Order: sequence, then C-alpha cells, then structure tokens
Amino acid sequence: MSGDNPQRPHNSPLTAEEEQEVREHQSLNSISLYALIHREGLEELKRPLMSLWWSGVAAGMGISTSVLAEGILHTMFAGWNSQFALENLGYTVGFVLVIMGRLQLFTENTLTVILPLLTHRSWTMLGCLGRLWGIVFIANMAGTLLAAFLMYSLQTVPPEYLEGMSEISRHYAELTHAQVFSYGVISGFLIAGIVWMKPTVQDAAFFVVVMFTYLIAVGNFTHVIAGSTELFLLVLQGEVAVTHAITMILATLLGNIAGGTGLFALLAHAQVAHEIEPD
Repeated sequence: MSGDNPQRPHNSPLTAEEEQEVREHQSLNSISLYALIHREGLEELKRPLMSLWWSGVAAGMGISTSVLAEGILHTMFAGWNSQFALENLGYTVGFVLVIMGRLQLFTENTLTVILPLLTHRSWTMLGCLGRLWGIVFIANMAGTLLAAFLMYSLQTVPPEYLEGMSEISRHYAELTHAQVFSYGVISGFLIAGIVWMKPTVQDAAFFVVVMFTYLIAVGNFTHVIAGSTELFLLVLQGEVAVTHAITMILATLLGNIAGGTGLFALLAHAQVAHEIEPD
C-alpha cells in the first residue's frame, strides 16, 4: 500500500490545504496590486455625482480635525522641548478618519483614478477623470471652509485651542508659492504611496497612514486639503487676504498633483505597462 498522503499533490511538498494557506498569505505582486487599484479607480469614476459630492464634503470636514488636533496638542505642550514632535501627531488624526473611513479625498484620487486613464487612454476617460476631480476638489474645499466657519465664527472650539490652530496655520501662510508647490510634490507622492500600499498592509493600514502623514507633518510638507483649513481660518480672522489664500491653494494643488500623478502614478504604471498591454 502506498504511503502517499491523498491530500498532498504529487508535485508539491504541501497539502492542498497548506497550498491554499500560502496563496492567501502571499504578498501581492505588482500586477495584482495595480489591478486592484485600477478596479477601485473604475468604481470611483462610476459613482453618482451627489455621492461624490457629499463624501467629498465629509472628507473636507474630516481632514480639518488634523488642524484641530494639532492646535490642541500645540496648546497642551506649549514650552516643552518636544512640542513640535508631539503636536504634529495631531496631523495624523484627520487622515486616519478620512482614509480609513473611505471618504473622497482629492489627493488619493491623484493615483486611484489615474490608473484607468493610463490603461485606457481616451477622451471619454479623460472627461470622467475631470468630472471626478472637479467635484471632489470643490467638495473638499466646501468641507474645509465649513469646518473653519464652525470652529471660528460659531466658536465651537475653545479660544485657547483656536489660538493654537492659528499658530500652526501661520507657518503655512508664510511660505512662498514656490515653496508650497515644491513641498506639495513630496506630500502628493507620500499620499499616493499610502493608497498603493493599503491593499497589501490590510490590518496594518492604520499604522501606515499614521507613519506617512506624520512624516508629512514633521517635514513641513504641504497638503492642499488640510492646508486649506489653515488658510480659511486665517481668512476668517482677517490675517490673510482671500486672493492670497486662493493662490496658495492652487500652488499646493499643483504640487500634490505633480507628486501623486506626475511621479507616483506614472512610475506605478511604467513598472507593469509591458506586462498588461499588448505589444
């Protein structure tokens, strides 16, 4: 009688059950990862306008909690040698809320919905991309403006914390347009990196979001949505002109797009282009 295990394939040292377990825990290769994000991008492009709008508004309000948390920690740890390192932990709060909550954050879409366009280059796909980008960006701006109005004009935040938020915001407002653009390139690249890594990190996604957004904060890199909350707060207080705020937002926006789309998305596509496209 043969001593072979009937459940063990002849050409494998593993049983069928063990083979399945290996497949389930095997890291995704670059093509599989690309395909997952590509599919997610197609789903986002098909979402109804009002769904995108309200998700974008919620994301704008949610990301504003980063500035709120920073302001609170700035006040709490005033005078400490480690104040800068501690207060910037607050910056991660809004990103955890928005990214883990799967709300429509514009800078995530500099990668997600770009992959379908790179794979299926057409005017129709470009139009779908423009529609989504336009709706989500304006919705994000509406959300951050509403959050700034609630926190300052309606005084929903204690004055001492609001002053902490203003202190944090002034650092951003004092940068030049060239600086917010160049710093925004790095920020856009890092946010796209979070999007790229999420399918593989799964249960560790929380830590990935915290790690990368904390790097954005301590590196003084610029993020257009979180930064707009800071600028809107200063505009409402009369410290920054509306025109200056708008030009700063646009410069940061271009930097984030350059980093997320111009660098990360194109590189992500290039590494698999010859494997997914016919010769």
